[in-house]
Amino acid sequence: MHRTTLSPNENERRTRAITVLAVLAILIVVVFIVSMNTGFMRLSPREVLHTLLGDGTHQQKLILFDFRLPRIVISLLVGAGFAVSGCILQSLARNALAEPATLGISAGAGFVVIIFISFFPATTAAPVFVLPLLALGGASLTAALIYILAYRKADGLSPTRLILIGIAVAAGINACQLVLALRLDPNNYQFVATWIAGKIWGGDWRFVLALLPWIAILLPFAFYKARILNVLNLGDHTSVGLGMRVEKERILLLVTAVALAGSCVAVSGGIGFVGLIAPHLARKLVGPRHQVLLPASALTGALLMITADTIGRWVLQPAEVPTGIVVAIIGAPYFLYLLAKSKA
Repeated sequence: MHRTTLSPNENERRTRAITVLAVLAILIVVVFIVSMNTGFMRLSPREVLHTLLGDGTHQQKLILFDFRLPRIVISLLVGAGFAVSGCILQSLARNALAEPATLGISAGAGFVVIIFISFFPATTAAPVFVLPLLALGGASLTAALIYILAYRKADGLSPTRLILIGIAVAAGINACQLVLALRLDPNNYQFVATWIAGKIWGGDWRFVLALLPWIAILLPFAFYKARILNVLNLGDHTSVGLGMRVEKERILLLVTAVALAGSCVAVSGGIGFVGLIAPHLARKLVGPRHQVLLPASALTGALLMITADTIGRWVLQPAEVPTGIVVAIIGAPYFLYLLAKSKA
């Protein structure tokens, strides 16, 4: 029987990738444990363990199972979703600055969600499960508009034009959000303001159940398409020469990225930079092969989000800093660094 032997370099890359993924997973577990112990109502590690085993008091169970765990799980899902979405968009656009926020996709999804919440309460069960669908619709319309404006029949999809148009569209949608917010009653205005700041407002298990199917389906599909992304990075002419239907695969991957971003926006608010930072850090750790890059991006995004959410709940107790602001403090300098590097 023929047996394939890997070269020393291939073995080294595989070992490094497995090590990086394992370290990221361990760090997520560590921050997960710390996050369960973090909050205005403090629970010691021993109390958390007893509560998880069913021996905690009613108050401890309420704090852990009804308030903290749903939010922690949502942070992990949202971080992974945004990161994989950003990784796909960067590969499709062949631009280091592409991500759901800079391309306006998050703004489009959020605008539709805000319009819906302005007229219907988001506290009942039905709107919770409708929100991802509405966000998907808004994100899809925005992505289609940007794609049409950026595409030129002569030279195809220009990465620079795509980014510039995405930023312009996002600015316009954000302006519309502010105009809408000013017309709301005080209660809805307060909600919209914190939503725009990037607060994870989906704080119970209904929001987890609303988001989980999208992540559970779209992430494995994105991982399955990793080989397609590798080929697309070789360029359109090479991809066509290898027998790939370029436009069909590109649109399919774009829909996947848009659906991931839209469903995450529906429960997390206007959080940016996760889809920008996580793929870049993952690429530096494991290299450009998407079979490893996509899972590494998902783990990096999940780690970034749960860390930012934990810091936001801890740093100004009893007040709370929206997760989006914490991520922006990290992401804005990194965005400027990438922008300066791309001009160089």
